[in-house]
Amino acid sequence: MARYRESVCRLCRREGLKLFLKGDRCYGEKCAFERQGYAPGEHGQLRKKPSDYGVQLREKQKLKRIYGLLEKQFRGYFEKADRQKGITGTNLLLFLEKRLDNMVFRVGFANSRNEARQLIRHNHFLVNGRSVNIPSYLVNAGDEFSVKVKSRDVERISEAMETVARRGVPQWLELDKENFRAVVKTLPTREELTMPVHEQLVVELYSK
Repeated sequence: MARYRESVCRLCRREGLKLFLKGDRCYGEKCAFERQGYAPGEHGQLRKKPSDYGVQLREKQKLKRIYGLLEKQFRGYFEKADRQKGITGTNLLLFLEKRLDNMVFRVGFANSRNEARQLIRHNHFLVNGRSVNIPSYLVNAGDEFSVKVKSRDVERISEAMETVARRGVPQWLELDKENFRAVVKTLPTREELTMPVHEQLVVELYSK
């Protein structure tokens, strides 16, 4: 599967916003966005007024990069959200939040969504007692996911668990830190998703 292999710090700089794509490093002095808070490239420091299309595009790119998706997969989620009842933008965010790699990151078993995706691929997690190695697996309210017993000594997982207090665990998730287990109490509402994104602009972009 195709994936982004370049520096993720460039993505934060391009969007003009910390996307916390490198986990704990993003909180320290080594964060590239803190040292170079302007867009990458030769003309990165020039200030240009974006068009309406440019504003919509940046919102879409920002959302894709937060969740680590490429265009084809992201477009697929939008089409599913558009077919569902309710507000399309909110439906889109819920689809993205329900991904297993996002849940693993949210609860603190990984330092970033990218790291969570890799750990899932390497078969370190169970969902409702069954082994799942698909990062895009959709978790629902009431589901339980946990780290396999043999994987609880994996250094990257234990390090992430040590720093989970800094990020905090969302209130719709319940973490049993001692047993490396988490439960999805309920799906989040739009008000509980505090990411700085305007999903309506994404809907407008795709609706053209």
